[in-house]
Amino acid sequence: MKVKEICHGDLELFRQKATRERNAKQRDRYRAVALALEGTQTKAIMKILDRSKNFVQRWTYAYRDHGIEAIAPKAQSGRPVKLPKVKEQPFKLRILQGPKDADGGICTIRGKDAMRILESEFGVKYTLYGVYDLMHRLGLSYLKPRPKHTKNNPEIMRQWQQDAPFLSVKSNRNIRKKR
Repeated sequence: MKVKEICHGDLELFRQKATRERNAKQRDRYRAVALALEGTQTKAIMKILDRSKNFVQRWTYAYRDHGIEAIAPKAQSGRPVKLPKVKEQPFKLRILQGPKDADGGICTIRGKDAMRILESEFGVKYTLYGVYDLMHRLGLSYLKPRPKHTKNNPEIMRQWQQDAPFLSVKSNRNIRKKR
């Protein structure tokens, strides 16, 4: 392969990629290679990009040895999730079903309760923040409206509201209105 042919076409490509890239680290990789292709010395590139010598040389040598593909961003896996993907939907359904009799008489599931359910029923230990993050990823909200008590009777409440005496009495004094 002729280096001059590769450099001429790739220089413009690297400039375009550097202007479009949003990730600062990736943008600096493109800029480092573009500056090296222009003939800029390593120390000058270090100063322009405010990067280390190792950073500049790593990416320019990667391009030299393996081409443009070596500079392209690669998908990073990140930390694996504790709850496997196949158990996410059963967990979501369990949360949506609400509390069971075995849950100790609670009337709504909070983050701590979800944490306990994950540990006892799914065999996975999460922190409270981790539970909130998992619920958010599954489209669940850990904020719920105030629960209704199981012994709550709407008929009795309505009757009490109708029969309740007024707590305030009308004043006998005349109050002047604003002019």
